[in-house]
Amino acid sequence: MRLSNFRYSLPKTKIADRPVSPRDSSKLMVLNRRKKEIEHKTFGDIVSFFKKGDLLILNNSRVFPAKIFGQKEKTDAKIEVFLLRELNKEAGLWDVLVDPARKVRVGNKIYFQDDVVAEVVDNTTSRGRTIRFLNPEIDVFDLVEKIGTVPLPPYFSRKPDAGDREDYQTVYASQTGAVVAPMAGLHFTMPLLEAIKKKGVKILPITLHPSLSSFNAIEVEDVSKHKMDSEYFNIPYQTAMEVNETKLNKSGRIIAVGTTTCRVLEANATVEGKIKFGQGWTDKFIYPPYQFKVTDALVANFQQPETTLLMMVSAFAEHRFLMDSYKTAMKENYRFLAYGDAMFIH
Repeated sequence: MRLSNFRYSLPKTKIADRPVSPRDSSKLMVLNRRKKEIEHKTFGDIVSFFKKGDLLILNNSRVFPAKIFGQKEKTDAKIEVFLLRELNKEAGLWDVLVDPARKVRVGNKIYFQDDVVAEVVDNTTSRGRTIRFLNPEIDVFDLVEKIGTVPLPPYFSRKPDAGDREDYQTVYASQTGAVVAPMAGLHFTMPLLEAIKKKGVKILPITLHPSLSSFNAIEVEDVSKHKMDSEYFNIPYQTAMEVNETKLNKSGRIIAVGTTTCRVLEANATVEGKIKFGQGWTDKFIYPPYQFKVTDALVANFQQPETTLLMMVSAFAEHRFLMDSYKTAMKENYRFLAYGDAMFIH
């Protein structure tokens, strides 16, 4: 496939700036892959598409307020530090992005609130740095909860506010480490999850901490040559066993909530369609054509043009059908991206 196959016009007026309330009152476009049919529903109606024996797999990754501001030693220049991932807890090492990058060099120290100090120890990319927090007693995750800012996606035309701390987080988030919300999960409410359980559907977690690679520009026309960043995942033993038993007995469908969940399942699939439990890192990149081994149905948001997220959903839904559904979404005034509406593809 070519990058140009995933190009479409997305007006800014179609990008949702705020979520709807309650979460499950967003629109839901239902795609039937076999019949090539489209239905228009409300997200709360998704319950009617689930059956007893189905497994609903959620990504329980929790977004942390990853942007913190400090001052450079001597000059007192204000420096934004975007914490990407913890490299070594004991050593206090983190991968970060800094802004303005031209002012931050190896050896510089950056001072934060509460006498917290970090030293720049390496350059990684043009804006990328590795820093070491020099206060051995601090927990960086505790620090950012006090002084950090929610890392809203770059396509938002506004700064984050207090409401985003809750809105840009799934109701079941529990494993801290994401800098991007698993956005398909933002539509679920606790009452909706309870209603799904009552239908005889088991709800099980996996973890994948999404990185900023979701927003990285793809710079090659041949998408097969694109490389994904590695992201941390964990599949609990119980989740793997339930998935494998369901697949073996053909007793229900594996329904993945979001591209992150789907990637973890497919990255750890055997040729027989079973998955392995455990933790690790994955750079799995799914694009058409792709034979899905585990995932039977997918909940997804409407994605940005020319992104790996759009490519993965395209592989699942069938490319032409998906792109036609996006045209329909434009006509029917669906809201796009993280705070937008959703699809259920089965």
